[in-house]
Amino acid sequence: MAAVLPASKKVPMTEPTSSLRLQLWGVIALMAVVLCSVLGFTFYELNLRKHDYLILNLTGQMRVTMRSMVEQSRQVTMQDGARTRASENDLRQLYGSNLQEQIELMEQIIASLKARRLSPALTGKDEAIQCTWDVHSRSQMDLTATDWANFRSSLRVYAGDDEAHRNLHVAARYIARDGESMVGSADRLALAFQTMMEGKLNTIRVFLVVAGILSLLLLGLIAYAAHTRVMRPLREAEAGFGRVAQGALGFQVPVQTHNEIGRMTQAFNALSVRLHSLFQLTDRINRGRQLDETLDFVLQEFPSFVPVDWVCILYPSEDGETLKLERMAGTVASGLHEGAAYVRHDNALAQVVDQHQPLAINDLGEYAARNSSAQLARDLHRAGLGAALYMPLSSARTGGVMVFAAREYGAYTGGHIEFLGNIAAQVGHIIERTIVVEGLVVAALQGLAKLAESRDPETGDHLVRMALFSAVLAETLAGDPRYAPLITPAYVRNIHRFAPMHDIGKVGIADSILLKPGRLDEAERKEMERHPVIGGQALRRSEAQMNALGHSIFTLGIEIAECHHEKWDGSGYPAGLSGEAIPLSARIVAVADVFDALTSKRPYKEAWTVERAIEVMDADAGRHFDPAVVAALHQGLPRILEIYQRLKHV
Repeated sequence: MAAVLPASKKVPMTEPTSSLRLQLWGVIALMAVVLCSVLGFTFYELNLRKHDYLILNLTGQMRVTMRSMVEQSRQVTMQDGARTRASENDLRQLYGSNLQEQIELMEQIIASLKARRLSPALTGKDEAIQCTWDVHSRSQMDLTATDWANFRSSLRVYAGDDEAHRNLHVAARYIARDGESMVGSADRLALAFQTMMEGKLNTIRVFLVVAGILSLLLLGLIAYAAHTRVMRPLREAEAGFGRVAQGALGFQVPVQTHNEIGRMTQAFNALSVRLHSLFQLTDRINRGRQLDETLDFVLQEFPSFVPVDWVCILYPSEDGETLKLERMAGTVASGLHEGAAYVRHDNALAQVVDQHQPLAINDLGEYAARNSSAQLARDLHRAGLGAALYMPLSSARTGGVMVFAAREYGAYTGGHIEFLGNIAAQVGHIIERTIVVEGLVVAALQGLAKLAESRDPETGDHLVRMALFSAVLAETLAGDPRYAPLITPAYVRNIHRFAPMHDIGKVGIADSILLKPGRLDEAERKEMERHPVIGGQALRRSEAQMNALGHSIFTLGIEIAECHHEKWDGSGYPAGLSGEAIPLSARIVAVADVFDALTSKRPYKEAWTVERAIEVMDADAGRHFDPAVVAALHQGLPRILEIYQRLKHV
């Protein structure tokens, strides 16, 4: 099983996204609230209308009662001259009794209406009903109550208040004469209540219309939201799934929402990218591209679904005791460089190589502190990386390890291990193929360089030293912002490989000229100055053959062979190039070549001191040499002197 060491630092959580389920429940709840509000308001208003009908009924009773009083009083007054004692008794029993009942009913109705509290005796309900009226109705009620109070007071004055002793004839004449004004007041009150109730009914109608319009708008908004956030994303997702199913790997469905559909689309897009990247990588591997390009491709394409800021290949040394950092890609702080060797019994490396199982370390600092032999983990931590994933390369013959590293702590999960495990076998094959091919190329280059060296025996270990000097100068120049984009680890490696081939063209120069002990004459010098052209032509033919096979190997070697005798001021040969028109690789090798020549013993001279050589080269900076490269010579001098002392030929 793959091992994943726990992280000691929290990984930032992703931002929460909206939920379609919550949105749907929210819409349902909103519609329920709207519906309940409409129904509640409508039922409430309709219930109040029941009260209004009671009020209308009472005002109707008041109008009928008042009219009845007036009509009965008029009939009594019309019969005043023809009454007998018997009819007088009937008058008191009938008219007097009815009048008292009518007055009491009027009193009760007006009192209830004025108090806006309808008593159960009037409504027949179990409880009193509290009413709310508009301003106009209240004002008219007050006027009607005042009219009744005045009418009732005058009736007492004229006819008396005692039912038994009331003067019914006077009362009848008063009511017949002044009762119409009270009837009019009752009519106005009834009209005010009727107007109020019609206004309330109109309010209900307006409310229902507005509620209906708002409900339609809400339904329209819900339909639009459903179309834009559900139906359209689903259609586009379905179309995108179909395109990927037809082979359009890498196609990205637009993520239009952040709900479950959006997350599903994001997951599908990640799967599409993963499949696309895997197929691209497989295609690149199967076409046998260079390992540097493969690692660059990993850095460019994989971070979308696997955290990776740095990647490297570790390959066993010849004796099998160490794993050499063969290639790396990515930018880290310091402490990691190609060619670095790590002992095979490094705690993490031993586990991966021996058990052939991946290992995820989610806190490099903690792991290195607990395992004293974990030198690679320690170097990664010092370089500013937080987590690493060690993947064994599946080819049994390689025994190599591919390391993915990220700055973020806790970066790697079991899912990442599973994904990267899918590419380990294919990467293992290209590494093995690349190592073999590059080994053949390097062997061929060394053979060609030795061939040239064999024709010029004065050089000793000159090729070894100047190649190392050139690599140091290139690494130093990489710290200059002007050259940093160009000088990659692969560039430095190629400088080291091709620097010895600077004089490969000398194989085409006749021995009589190449080995002449004395000074060359003008014709011989012209012939000797052809060796950059001869070397460049030879390497160009080799490059053309490699291009036909889909590779490019000799580009840097061509630059070095053709231009290492060009001078900064344009006085060099063979093309008379000047300044930055001279390839940087050739300017670097020119400084390394001359420095080694000056500080080495030759049959015709003794070795110069380093101080004297530096002084002469400083004087030629800006004329023969690129001043920036000479400055790099000064900056890298400690490392150059270490190489010089170890391999000097004096």
